Amino acid sequence: MHTIGVCAAAFGTLGLMRFFGMPWLWSVAAALGIYIGTGGWRFLRIVFKTALRDLLGLLVLIQVKYELNRHRKANANVPKIFQNMVRRHPDKVALIYESTDDKWTFRRLDEFSNGVANFFSQQGFLPGDVIAIFMESRPEFVGLWLGMAKVGIEAALINFNLRLDSLLYCVKTSGAKALIFGWELSAAVAEVNGMLGKNMVKFCSGDMSSESVPSDTKHLDPLLAQASKSPPAQVSPKRLDDRLFYIYTSGTTGMPKAAIVVHSRYYRIAAFGYYAYRMTPDDIIYNCLPLYHSAGNIMGVGQCLMHGLTVVIRKKFSASRFWDDCVKYKCTIIQYIGEICRYLLNQPVREAEMQHRVRLAIGNGLRPTIWEDFTQRFRIKQIGEFYGATECNCSIANLDGKVGACGFNSRILPNVYPIRLVKVNEETMELIRGSNGLCITCGPGEPGLLVGRINQEDPLRRFDGYVNENATNKKIAYNVFKKGDQAYLSGDVLVMDDLGYMYFKDRSGDTFRWRGENVSTTEVEGIISHIISKTDVAVYGVEVPGVEGKAGMAAIADPEAKLNPNVLYQEMQKGLPPYARPIFLRLLPQVDTTGTFKIQKTRLQRESYDPHQTSDRLYFLDVKLGKYLPLDESTFERIQARKVPL
Repeated sequence: MHTIGVCAAAFGTLGLMRFFGMPWLWSVAAALGIYIGTGGWRFLRIVFKTALRDLLGLLVLIQVKYELNRHRKANANVPKIFQNMVRRHPDKVALIYESTDDKWTFRRLDEFSNGVANFFSQQGFLPGDVIAIFMESRPEFVGLWLGMAKVGIEAALINFNLRLDSLLYCVKTSGAKALIFGWELSAAVAEVNGMLGKNMVKFCSGDMSSESVPSDTKHLDPLLAQASKSPPAQVSPKRLDDRLFYIYTSGTTGMPKAAIVVHSRYYRIAAFGYYAYRMTPDDIIYNCLPLYHSAGNIMGVGQCLMHGLTVVIRKKFSASRFWDDCVKYKCTIIQYIGEICRYLLNQPVREAEMQHRVRLAIGNGLRPTIWEDFTQRFRIKQIGEFYGATECNCSIANLDGKVGACGFNSRILPNVYPIRLVKVNEETMELIRGSNGLCITCGPGEPGLLVGRINQEDPLRRFDGYVNENATNKKIAYNVFKKGDQAYLSGDVLVMDDLGYMYFKDRSGDTFRWRGENVSTTEVEGIISHIISKTDVAVYGVEVPGVEGKAGMAAIADPEAKLNPNVLYQEMQKGLPPYARPIFLRLLPQVDTTGTFKIQKTRLQRESYDPHQTSDRLYFLDVKLGKYLPLDESTFERIQARKVPL
């Protein structure tokens, strides 16, 4: 509003002087003097510093929107766009599986996915049916969901770290009629087999000799080998705005939520990465991120399927092998999460660091404190930091390498991309509204909740939500920008500087990020409470010096001091993935609650794992020993000095 007032005053002066017959030169000089004297120089500074950045962002936005409209007019979907890549270069390498040096050409990936499409069609699966995929990252994972998509079958991509209740919940809530699992996860399937139901058809990919493979499981590999590799006779009727697959994302409702990914969202995410960071079909991407995540499967593999790049898939991240792999496969782009960068910096210097061809690192969560160390040591020309959840409509990206920023929004033309930071109560995450009933936009330096205006007719603004309608409704707010509108609530607090760069402040609500994964505190609380038959358990994230994200901490009511932390840990290993197991424990007489019995975490989170702040029993998880050890003042100081690995 200040900028508008300054401009109005300047133009008013110009008009008044012309009215009295003053020369144009004098009139313009006077108006400019008024403009600068009343603070307009600040806006000129913003224009000068951000115009090129904003222009690049606008061009990317236009390019992606143009391509989406072009595909919409052609009635295209993800399989059809992939088919164009196959026609262009059938013998080009599409995927490389690092573990075996197995190279999949576009032709081979196409034929494998055709076999998947034909087999499941012959088995009676119809468009709209759901099949869950539960396996570690490898090319077959891509071929399976792509083949299903060719005939309109929707895949539910299950996190391979899940076990017991969480695994069962994700499979059942997807409405899956079948489950495909990798042989390496057969023991996890066996644990829930009796609860999957008699009608659940199970297929195993890989070695069937393991005793843990349920007896009613079909061996998928020979069945696919016998299936026709020709394009399916009945192709998918799905269009760009129809469902492609489901990706599970941690939220504030406890168990993981199945986010709906439509064909246009898959293309949009991949296209933004491609055009924003000036990728080319000659680039080779090193992808060690899990394929059940949107970062690995869409931002990474999506460049292969949508734009013809080669992607190297690694089953698991290895800090010691990372640069050797990049050299071996001549990679030009790497994907990361913040932890990966820190792990690489902690490795001893090796020759491969100076021999790679990597020019771009793309991902999210790179800490500002190690940003420049990472780029300088490994000679990375560009960091492509971005922000965006699988389901969100307010993704942002760092296009010009501004250290620490996860993206930006134009200060010159803020309405071109209708996202905002709005004021909230950071403890309750309730929206703060003005006297007009609308949300209050944050100014530079003010932390706020990132929101994006919803427009279901615009593929860049639509919000497809989750399988659970109630979970979808909780992510939508009304009367945000103007009366009668709708906006997506990201759940994350960011801060914007005076040039429009945005910085991630904290993961809000009942989730925190650890080891590159979103951890649901309510899910962990529920499992621990079930193990120890107690209801008073508070789980929250705490900051640890030099470590990306927040480490999990559990405060457990243990008034009689009978709880054995290591017996608890043995049970947690059965039901919680490694990244969700609390690093710190606090055993106390009782957990603070409100009058409505809601657990209060503010004080607990503030006191963290500091023994100077409490006389309660504290423990930390020694991952190498596989048990909890007492945390005294001496150990606390060593953790603060980064001498204790976590």
